[in-house]
Amino acid sequence: MKAEVHGLDGDSAGKVDVPDVFQTQLRPDLVRRAFWLVGSHGFQPKGRDPMAGERTTAETHSPPTGTGRARIPKVKGEGYTRSGMSAGVASVVKGRLPHPPRSEKVIHFKVNRKERRLATDSAIAFTANLDAVKARGHRVEKVELPLVVADDVETVEKTKELAAFLGKLELDAELARVRDGTKRNTGKSRLRGRVYRTPVGPLIVVTNDRGVGKAAGGIPGVEVRRVEDVSVLDLAPGGEPGRLTLWTESSLSALTMKKEAAA
Repeated sequence: MKAEVHGLDGDSAGKVDVPDVFQTQLRPDLVRRAFWLVGSHGFQPKGRDPMAGERTTAETHSPPTGTGRARIPKVKGEGYTRSGMSAGVASVVKGRLPHPPRSEKVIHFKVNRKERRLATDSAIAFTANLDAVKARGHRVEKVELPLVVADDVETVEKTKELAAFLGKLELDAELARVRDGTKRNTGKSRLRGRVYRTPVGPLIVVTNDRGVGKAAGGIPGVEVRRVEDVSVLDLAPGGEPGRLTLWTESSLSALTMKKEAAA
């Protein structure tokens, strides 16, 4: 199987053999599973102070029978706001949490090596499936997949030049979809710095980032990854395979060598 290589001018620069990895069986269930398992490797443990909500003078009358008092501990003293209030136990105002998150909780889930490799190969094969790419919402009516570009793309350093190149590949509608879909968040996410939410756009897989990564930073939704770093997290955001991906000519060769080394 051969694919057409597109130069910086958008015209054909020859053809290249497509690696056998693009013929891998399509396994959306496996890709989805691997996405959530591999994604857990980036989680940070969190927990509460073991003494949170228990730094109080609250005590309960012991034994609490025959005195007409509640069994809930009450703060000692009198004459100030907290005196006589319930504290030190769960389910009371300003009390401790009943089951707080603990830093010891296992949040790093493992995945079998063969399973992860098959999921990655299947995610790569999905990038050449037109129906899957369209199902994700990408605008690729006039695009032939897999989309292979010349290695000169790695040297593009200006956002304007990269945007013009993507336009020559008939991806103007795709860039417009991402640009128009960018929205402002509200509520807690916005207060915590996540002001905007941006749709997922094209992914550019390169062998060496010689400036294109910086250029892509100015285009919403466009990301650049080195071929040895690409994973299901990049190829199937949200666990849904079929992301629109641009492969450089050398990255296809690197895929073949990587597959042979893993065999």
